[in-house]
Amino acid sequence: MPSLHFVILAALSLAAGASIIVQQALVANLRSALDSALWALFVSYLGGLLALTLLIVVTRQPVPGAAQVGASSWLSWGAGLFGVAYIAVAVAVLPRLGAAATLALILAGQMAASVVIDHFGLFGVPRHPADLSRIGGVLLLGAGVALIAR
Repeated sequence: MPSLHFVILAALSLAAGASIIVQQALVANLRSALDSALWALFVSYLGGLLALTLLIVVTRQPVPGAAQVGASSWLSWGAGLFGVAYIAVAVAVLPRLGAAATLALILAGQMAASVVIDHFGLFGVPRHPADLSRIGGVLLLGAGVALIAR
């Protein structure tokens, strides 16, 4: 039986996954209302920026020092670009493919990339070899995507 700690983390992960498709659907609705995907993305990210600013203030997070900033990878500073690309593509395809197919395809892309990142230990992630069970899981997920997206 899984520990309570695992159950809580799993529930939070499931909620985070659900929030992704809710965000995509809401931004897609905003895109239609504003007649602009870029303005819809801007509003979405502005809301996220305001929420993060409030969290930083409420939790009294200190401003990172120059040494901390200098110790970080330059590539890490571009992470937000991937988020914009992800949401922009999702918002563009969701009305055409539907929520289930869009999320299934996104999840399949995430899983395949995750196995590669784990296998090679990219971006400082601890190495986890791409064994037969992991590759099989990706293939099964691909079969699920094919059933959902048909």
